[in-house]
Amino acid sequence: MKTIISILVIALFTTMGVHAQKEMDQFEVQVDGLGCPFCAYGLEKKFKEFKGIKKVAIDIETGDFSFEYPAEKALAMDAVVKQVEKAGYTPITSKITRADGEVELSETNTTKLTKESIVKTQKMLVAGKCGMCEARILKVTNGIEGVTDAAWNQNNQMLEVSFDNSQTTTDAIQKEIAKAGHDTKAHKATVGAYDNLPACCKYERLVQ
Repeated sequence: MKTIISILVIALFTTMGVHAQKEMDQFEVQVDGLGCPFCAYGLEKKFKEFKGIKKVAIDIETGDFSFEYPAEKALAMDAVVKQVEKAGYTPITSKITRADGEVELSETNTTKLTKESIVKTQKMLVAGKCGMCEARILKVTNGIEGVTDAAWNQNNQMLEVSFDNSQTTTDAIQKEIAKAGHDTKAHKATVGAYDNLPACCKYERLVQ
C-alpha cells in the first residue's frame, strides 16, 4: 500500500513539475547596439536581476534577444524595455507570447489622423544591409508623428512610407533616419552616427 501511495505522490509531483515548466511566458526583443560578446554578457547580466529567468539566448549578429519568464509574475512589456535601456542598449521591437497564447507587441506608431488628413505614400532610398538595419529604420520612421505605415526592402534599400503631409514631410522623415545612422538621398548620417552602428550594419555609404 505504501508503495502505491509513493508512486502516486511521485506521479503527482512529476505532473505538477511538467505543468509548471509549461507556465512560462516567451519574450523576444531585437536590441540595437550589441557589437561583441561582452555586450551580450552585459545585457544578460542585467536581466539576471529578474529572478526566475530561463533560456536566455542572444544573437550578436542580428541583435535578437530571447528568454522565458514565469507566467505567474506577469512581466510587463514596459519593464522589459526599461531593463534593456538600463543595460545601455536600445530595444527596437519587442514581442511577448504569454503562456495562454496571448501575443503582445511593442507599439510602433501613435499617429492620429483627422477628417482633414491627407495621407500620401512615397518611396525613398535608405541605406542599410541587414535585418537589424530594417528594424532600426522602421522604428525611427514609425515613431515620427504623422507617419501611418512604413516598409523597407533590404534588397533594393527602398523605404515606402505613408504619412499625413500636414504633420510631416519626406525631408523631415529622412532627417530623422539619418540621425539614426542611415544615409538617405537627401540627408547623410554623421560619421559618429554611422560609427555607432553594430558591425553587421556597416553598409556601403551613399555618395552625395
